[in-house]
Amino acid sequence: MSKSSGGSTRRASNKEVWEQDRRHHVHPFHNFVSYDREGALIMDEGSGAYITDIDGKRYFDAVGGMWCTNIGLGRKEMADAISEQVLKLAYANPFTDMSNQPAARLSAKLAELAPGDLNHVFFTCGGSTANDGAFRLIQMYQGARGKPQKKHILCRRDSYHGTTYLAASLSGKAADRMPDFNYIEDIIHHLTSPNYYRAPEGLDEAQFCDYLVDEMEQKILDLGADNIAAYFAEPILGSGGVIVPPEGYNRRTWELCQKYDIVYVADEVVTGFGRLGHWFVSKDMFDVQPDIICCAKGLTSAYLPLGAAIFSDRIYEVLGNDEDRWFASGYTYSGHPVSCAAALKNIEIMERENIFDNVREVGAYFEEQLRTLLDLPIVGDIRGHLFMMCVVNVMDKESKEFFPPEVDIGKRISNHCETEGVIVRPAADLNIMSPSLTMSKQDVDFIIPRLRRAIERTMADLTNEGYLPAMP
Repeated sequence: MSKSSGGSTRRASNKEVWEQDRRHHVHPFHNFVSYDREGALIMDEGSGAYITDIDGKRYFDAVGGMWCTNIGLGRKEMADAISEQVLKLAYANPFTDMSNQPAARLSAKLAELAPGDLNHVFFTCGGSTANDGAFRLIQMYQGARGKPQKKHILCRRDSYHGTTYLAASLSGKAADRMPDFNYIEDIIHHLTSPNYYRAPEGLDEAQFCDYLVDEMEQKILDLGADNIAAYFAEPILGSGGVIVPPEGYNRRTWELCQKYDIVYVADEVVTGFGRLGHWFVSKDMFDVQPDIICCAKGLTSAYLPLGAAIFSDRIYEVLGNDEDRWFASGYTYSGHPVSCAAALKNIEIMERENIFDNVREVGAYFEEQLRTLLDLPIVGDIRGHLFMMCVVNVMDKESKEFFPPEVDIGKRISNHCETEGVIVRPAADLNIMSPSLTMSKQDVDFIIPRLRRAIERTMADLTNEGYLPAMP
């Protein structure tokens, strides 16, 4: 990263912090070799959509933290709500027949916001554990209804559901599946990614959708519907590359689940709480009524960790038909009163400020302005929707050929963006943007020219290194 050298320009105290982090802090998705060499860009302050590093340089955070700082950073009323709850009740045992007021109020609010009969909430610590909790609910549900053989799970390549053992096994991002790790492979099956940009040659979007749906049905028939417990799906795939499935795909896969008695789990950890202009998008955007919705991130706008699996009356009623049955799953911090208080205040702010209106208006402008980058020779595609967008970088637009992995094109561009005062997320050949939902059109006008310059500078670097031909 652009501020990672730890050189003489840093004040002594800042260098010490940088060294402490480099020597002792193991990060999520840590690269041991490069991190030991380069260290981290260390942030110190945040306000709204802007963050400031320990040297005082300010950046527009076009990543929104990690898809999660939805209402922006530094809100005093969030701090006040958190502080008040800490003083009133910092913790309460959530197990069996104990609860707390914020958890009770938040569960009722989520039942109100969720579509259909999703009236029951199991609180977790984040998105990974929400998907983990959903999996356990499904196992118990299938057993309780006398179908213990329904164990198999369908999900998709390029999907991302988290990093617990189970969630990582559900996930289909090839780059994340480290050969040194074990994964659940006997009951989890990955279907073709709904990425039309990489569809087989000769298929239009409708034909590609037919291909995907036919493949899913054939997999159901091959495994036997009586053996398949659930299907996990992000409405728009997030970390796998902001992949918007073909029109009709989500609805048609849901219909297959209805036809073959398969639980439909919507992983809305990224898409929930306003990123696409709705509380949840499964029903409002794609006409899908899930059996379970998993959420986190925007639930508290990242002020505190919290996740939830919201599930249907139908599942709850089956689980509740035996007095000797216990849901033997949970976390010390399930329904944490301070986290739940933060979520309630976060939702209140979103409602009061009509933040979703801003997402729809500014998001349309963001999409439009990002597409002006398509004139650049290495920008192969701009995809996504509203405040969930991605630039796809390719070596050749005609063939859609990616750069060799050693080029690390997304990281090169993100490094140049940092020098321009903008944070974008590198993901192999992609640069992902998921800014705070308070982003304005003026912020968009700040981002786009700087991203363009970063891509142009990267192209110049690659030309000098022989990866690209000299421009005429």
